[in-house]
Amino acid sequence: MEAAPIHLDETPVAVSDERPRLRGFALWSVLIALMLTLFLSALDQTIVATALPTILGDLHGFNLYTWVITGYLITSTTMVPIVGKLSDQFGRKWFIVAGVLIFLAGSALSGASQTMDQLIGFRALQGIGGGMLMSLVFTSVGDIFTPAERARWQGLFTAVFALASVIGPSAGGWITDNSTWRWIFYLNLPTGALALFFLIFYLPANISVRSKYKGWDGIRRIDFIGSITAAAATVLLLLGLTWGGQTYPWGSWQVVSALVASGVLYVAFIVNERFAREPILALDLFRNQVFAAGALLALLVGMALFAVVLYLPLFIQGVLGQSAQNSGTVITPLTVTMAAAAALGGFAVARVGRYQWLAIIGGFILLLSFFMLSRMDASTSLWTVTLDMVIVGLALGCLQPVMTLAVQNALPRSRLGVGTGAVTYLRSLGSTLGTAIVGSVVNNTITSELSNRLAKIPNVNKLPPAVVSAATNQQVLVSPSLRNQLVRQVTAGATKQAQAQAVAQALAKVKAQANTQVPPGPQHDQIVAGIVAKAKPQIVQQVSQQVPPIVAHAVSTLFSQLFEATRQALAVGIQHAFTLSMIIGALAIIVTFFLKDVELVGSKPRMTQTEPAPSDQTTPTEQPEPAGALALSAAEFDILPQGIIRTASGQTQGGQRAPNEHGSEPVGGGGVAPALG
Repeated sequence: MEAAPIHLDETPVAVSDERPRLRGFALWSVLIALMLTLFLSALDQTIVATALPTILGDLHGFNLYTWVITGYLITSTTMVPIVGKLSDQFGRKWFIVAGVLIFLAGSALSGASQTMDQLIGFRALQGIGGGMLMSLVFTSVGDIFTPAERARWQGLFTAVFALASVIGPSAGGWITDNSTWRWIFYLNLPTGALALFFLIFYLPANISVRSKYKGWDGIRRIDFIGSITAAAATVLLLLGLTWGGQTYPWGSWQVVSALVASGVLYVAFIVNERFAREPILALDLFRNQVFAAGALLALLVGMALFAVVLYLPLFIQGVLGQSAQNSGTVITPLTVTMAAAAALGGFAVARVGRYQWLAIIGGFILLLSFFMLSRMDASTSLWTVTLDMVIVGLALGCLQPVMTLAVQNALPRSRLGVGTGAVTYLRSLGSTLGTAIVGSVVNNTITSELSNRLAKIPNVNKLPPAVVSAATNQQVLVSPSLRNQLVRQVTAGATKQAQAQAVAQALAKVKAQANTQVPPGPQHDQIVAGIVAKAKPQIVQQVSQQVPPIVAHAVSTLFSQLFEATRQALAVGIQHAFTLSMIIGALAIIVTFFLKDVELVGSKPRMTQTEPAPSDQTTPTEQPEPAGALALSAAEFDILPQGIIRTASGQTQGGQRAPNEHGSEPVGGGGVAPALG
């Protein structure tokens, strides 16, 4: 597919494009630092989950435990689009450095927390730094490399992100078991300090394009209204989706108010972006087909990914009854495959110079994988589930790096921050939307299925409603100790009650017989009482031998039916979740066909056709042709601020190399989009 032509007068021209090319030790130092920061920010989204029970034991506050994770996610997601735009205005280096510092400060304070309120607040601070890093790391890859080089590196960075998701829960459990949960946060400090050292000394401040507006003039152009409305809208949306069906019913005023207020603020944000001088998210970006498709694909993939990550471990442990230390171990086949596919896919795109084919293949594999997942039931083998996970990981590995690469390649370098930030933001938002939507489907299905199945179980109405509720809670399916404890408690209570009833009935029978056998008289009642008292020890002994096994068997049978009903209902609920994800996968396939190829600069250098200079001339003197005479492929040329046309190999149209002001070789140009309208 040919890249869309671009006209010089429509091309967004960078104000300052004289960026040094990193090489050797400096390049590897910066890459290692960026990978470490990405790894830490991704790791802290998952590592705390397995340590929460221990944290609650130390700090208490059970009613606040979800906010330890939610607080981080809200602030990190909120920061992504804002810092992306600000880095376009003022450069990226010092925003990355600030993000690392904030992240490390939040880590240190979180580790030192003495109350749950402190931990939640410091985790929110840590999330601000984590959100800055999540946005800017992938953008910095776009600053450092040409589009063809970005392909392989974006794949590797995506693999790092996936591996962090695998290691997180396992690492959290291991650290908590072998040390103290506080080291979950303290271990960030030496690693982050090393990354900070490399970034400060080896990442050039002028590696990214920045706005021509300096000092106070640049500060006045910051979109403060857009930043505030975007942040408030994001926070309220995430709060509403987090509360819905968990803390409050979906129809409660708390959830409805949060979602409605979020919608109003998003409308205000869009109106403000229409008129802002330096909008957080320029609306004209959505006229770019590749950007619009990449952003929508990020939203859909985020929804699909989280549905899988959330419910596959529950299916394996709750439905199949497999034991696992944590969910990270259970989904290792998926995440390892995703990491490998992302890395290999990046190298393949770099070699071929095209990316749409990989996105389309990934979309079809994703649809196939969700179809296979939707056919799983309570009789599915673990081997089948593992195979399905590998296929899902392969699909997501194909799709994940393409979204960022396509968007970066379709935008001028002066907009890398806002473009990459939008993709990262929508991917995070998609995860939250996926959790809410898919979770609602699962919960409604389980409720309906349980109601139908419980009605078919005899004697279930003899149990107190609280016991039935506890026995049909999904948690009992993944915790054998909880199941056994529940059965023991109910068995003990039922046995005690049954023994008392059996003894009373036996004594009543003995008394009735004695009344008929003892003749009337003044001593009648006394004699009957003596007979009953004499028979009681033997009756109690017989009852204690006969009743407990009978009761235990009856209770065990009843609870087995309850657990099986819960297991079957959970299987159907998760089946519906994957059916919904299959619909999301179908939409993703449609979007991939709009993710048109813009040839990657540097992937296939082409020789320019120029007339050879006469032998008596020592320097070429011909001038570039006028802009009106050129129809340049966006994949073949980069526009220097001076108006010089530079090919992918670094040559000017006149045959000269364009050095930067330091005399060093300038970094390869970024992809240039089709005109943004």
